[in-house]
Amino acid sequence: MSKPRAPAPPDPKETAAASTGTNVATALANASLNNVNQVGPDGSKTYSQSGTYKFTDPYTGHSYDIPNYTQTTTLSPQQQALYDLNNQTEQNLGRIGVDQSAKIGGLLGTNVNLTNDAVEGRLNELGSKRLDPQFARDEDALRTRMANQGLQPGSAAWNAEMERFGQNKNDARNQLLLTGRQQSIQEILTERNQPLNEIIGLMNGSQVQQPQFGGTPQNTIPTTDVAGLINTNYQQRQQAAQQEAQQQNALMGGLFGLAGAGVMKYSDRRLKKNIKKIGKTDDGQNLYRYEYKGSDVPEIGLMAQEAVKKKPDAVKVMPSGFMAVDYDKALGLMDA
Repeated sequence: MSKPRAPAPPDPKETAAASTGTNVATALANASLNNVNQVGPDGSKTYSQSGTYKFTDPYTGHSYDIPNYTQTTTLSPQQQALYDLNNQTEQNLGRIGVDQSAKIGGLLGTNVNLTNDAVEGRLNELGSKRLDPQFARDEDALRTRMANQGLQPGSAAWNAEMERFGQNKNDARNQLLLTGRQQSIQEILTERNQPLNEIIGLMNGSQVQQPQFGGTPQNTIPTTDVAGLINTNYQQRQQAAQQEAQQQNALMGGLFGLAGAGVMKYSDRRLKKNIKKIGKTDDGQNLYRYEYKGSDVPEIGLMAQEAVKKKPDAVKVMPSGFMAVDYDKALGLMDA
C-alpha cells in the first residue's frame, strides 16, 4: 500500500517573487491613492503618469513596470499675472544691480579711512557747511548792533567785541571737534555703506504667493504576507499528510488486526459507500478505503468480489446473501 506523500516545500524564489510582486503592487496602489489632485483659489496641483521604467529583482529575475508621475502646479490667472510681473521686476532690478555693482567696484577696493585727520577733516567740512553760515549771520548782526550803539570800527570797544566774537567761533569749532567725532565717523560709514545697502535692496525682490494646498491623506494599504501564507499553507498540507498517514496506519492496523483472529468479515461491495482505491497488498490485491452504509467510520480492506477471484477459498457467501472475507486466507497469513 502506498503511503501519503508529504507536500513539496515551496520554491524560495517563487515565494520571494510572490512577496516582492505583492509589495510592488501595494506600493503602486498607495502611490495612486496619495496622488490626489487639488484645486484652490491660488491655483491647482495635479498628477499625471509620464511613463514607466522597468525594475528587475536581482534575486528572482522577475521584472516589474514602475510608473513615473509628474506633479504639475498651475497658478490662477491672478497669481500668474503677479508672477509674471514679479519676474519682470526682478529682471529690471537685476539689471540695475549689475550697473550699480560695477560702480561700487572701486569703492570696495578702498579701505575705510577713520584716522584723526580724516575724521577732523570731515568735522571741519561739517563746520564749514553748518557753522560758517550761522557765524556770518551772527557777525552781521553784531556789526549792526555796534553801529547802532555808536561804536566805530577800530575803537577799543569795537575791537573787544570782535575779539570776543572770534573766540566764540573758535570755541564752537573746538566743541565740534570734541563732541562730533562719532557723528563724523557715522557719516563716513554711511557714505561708504549706502551704495552697498542699495545693491542689497535691489537683490531682495518680493515673491509671488504660491498656491497653498491642504495635506494629502496618506492612505496605506497593508502589505500581504504572501511568503507567510505560502509557508503556512505548506505546514498545513504537511500536517494533513501526516494526519492522513497516521489515519491510514491506524486503519491498516485495524485491517491486519483482523488477520489471525479467525473471523469472517463482511466485505461485499454492496454493503459499502465512499469507496476509494488507496493501494495494493504485497500479492497485488487492491486495497480500498470505505465506510459501511449506515456508518461514517472509515475502514480499509478488500472487496469480496475481487478477493474471490484471487483467493476463492477466502471468500464465503453468508446466509444473508452478502460475501464475507477470511483475512487470514486472503492475506496469505495461513500459508505463513
